[in-house]
Amino acid sequence: MAAKMNQSIQNAIWLLNPLHHHPLSSKVKPRLHFRRQPFFVSSTSSSSMSSKRALFCTCTSSSADNNGLHDGGPFVITTPLYYVNAPPHMGSAYTTIAADAIARFQRLLGKKVVFITGTDEHGEKIATAAAAQGSNPSEHCNVISQAYKTLWKDLEIAYDKFIRTTNPKHEAIVKEFYSRVLANGDIYRADYEGLYCVNCEEYKDEKELLDNNCCPMHLKPCVMRKEDNYFFALSKYQKLLEATLTENPNFVQPSFRLNEVQSWIKSGLRDFSISRTSVDWGIPVPNDNRQTIYVWFDALLGYVSALAEDKEQSNLESAISSGWPASLHLIGKDILRFHAVYWPAMLMSAGLSLPKMVFGHGFLTKDGMKMGKSLGNTLEPNDLVRKFGPDAVRYFFLREVEFGNDGDYSEDRFINIVNAHLANTVGNLLNRTLGLLKKNCQSTLVADSTIAAEGNVFRDTVEKLVEKARVHYERLSLSSACEAILEIGNAGNSYMDERAPWSLFKQGGDASEAAAKDLVIILEALRIIAIALSPVTPSLCWRIYGQLGFSKDEFDSATWIETKWGGLKGGQVMAQPKPVFARIENQMEDEDGGEAAKKVVKNKDKVPQTQGVAEA
Repeated sequence: MAAKMNQSIQNAIWLLNPLHHHPLSSKVKPRLHFRRQPFFVSSTSSSSMSSKRALFCTCTSSSADNNGLHDGGPFVITTPLYYVNAPPHMGSAYTTIAADAIARFQRLLGKKVVFITGTDEHGEKIATAAAAQGSNPSEHCNVISQAYKTLWKDLEIAYDKFIRTTNPKHEAIVKEFYSRVLANGDIYRADYEGLYCVNCEEYKDEKELLDNNCCPMHLKPCVMRKEDNYFFALSKYQKLLEATLTENPNFVQPSFRLNEVQSWIKSGLRDFSISRTSVDWGIPVPNDNRQTIYVWFDALLGYVSALAEDKEQSNLESAISSGWPASLHLIGKDILRFHAVYWPAMLMSAGLSLPKMVFGHGFLTKDGMKMGKSLGNTLEPNDLVRKFGPDAVRYFFLREVEFGNDGDYSEDRFINIVNAHLANTVGNLLNRTLGLLKKNCQSTLVADSTIAAEGNVFRDTVEKLVEKARVHYERLSLSSACEAILEIGNAGNSYMDERAPWSLFKQGGDASEAAAKDLVIILEALRIIAIALSPVTPSLCWRIYGQLGFSKDEFDSATWIETKWGGLKGGQVMAQPKPVFARIENQMEDEDGGEAAKKVVKNKDKVPQTQGVAEA
């Protein structure tokens, strides 16, 4: 039976390949009827594939520090193309904040960075969502896509490319890619009947489902569908995918996600449908306008089409030459299978290089519970940014969620962490130091920071911590990078308290001279913090840098080299001290006010008016 099935498949592939001209090709429509085992086709021999491994397995070997992400070319980082059936949610914002921090760090290293994000705008869910709003799919996509752009601006996301899958250049590249895969003999036509999850836009195997054939992700029943579709021969690439993951263990990260992917592949890959007859809102299948290309087969190509310049004729070759392969695909763990199994096999079929790494991060919860509209506990990113400002939102999620794992949000913890770290440890240290400098030194540095710190162990502490932060950034350990940088602030506060420069100034003479140097040393540490933390909190760090007497151009052009000790020079005049990050205040209304425990939040990342400066 297996032999018969394989022969049938080969006949179907042979007949459909446009490079093969058979007198019966216009009359014969071979069909395979799948019932109990959707997508399943026995794997063909992989011996013919071994000679192609050098072409397909293009991931660079890795080092402990860089995870194999650096090879001298541009650093291309992508978020998922977000599905526009609904406005942006906190999960989308989290991925994009993380990607932006990584991109900013790579720019600090002097790398040419191409940061790609965008929107996935085809499929049944889009048409349904548009109809529910009383609009057509195109209008709906325009509105939601713009909502993403607006949120990214509010969150200070500095992307380089924003691709929409309704863009004509994207459609042209998808069709060209499809034709390549077809020419390679990896697309065939077959009847299919199975259980379909509308929310996933995917057919499901019965063994994946919960009771009543419910999708485990969306907890809604799947519906039985029968369609005449085109299929991609995923099973053909089973051995090659296994070899790729064995030879390139950093291809999927974190390592426990790699284990998941290897388990999926070893359980047996099944060919999957790459077209839909029931969906009109999509890219038509080349030479068959009755079908549209499956939304995932379409959307994944956005990572390539985004690289094509708008001014040039859009084609696959020009896009590939503009930066492919991607250095890092950053995704949520729920779409890992598409990126770590389907996408590499598709690229192999088309003869294109694989991305260097797919990183699947965890989910966010709120107050320890899974978020959902039905529970009334959703976390709206627009509300968070309006309430707390971008720096606070970016810092909390990158500092408090161990990147790769699930993370939890609670407002109390959010406020406590942001106040303790940004307002107190960093902001108050700057304010205290500049206040003392103004009072005792006319806001002018008495010596170069290098001279001031001669023989001082504090400098060694700072240099070790900033190097530690660099290594963590390189390893995508964003929380640990934040922690190391905050330790510089903690060390600065301890140094301030131990040296008590306000007392030394009162003594005059050599003591006063030593106190003035102490202020230079602490301000140099804060200058280094402003560079090192800028991937995470760009606006806050600019405010720090500006108060240290630097221009916006100097801040924007700074690189990681500027984290080396010695940036502040004698005679440099500091700005007038004012808080760079206002505390978020929780105020309890009087019981007579009629509302108990109402929170009043004052901080929106706006620099407040100058306040009194504490000396100690």
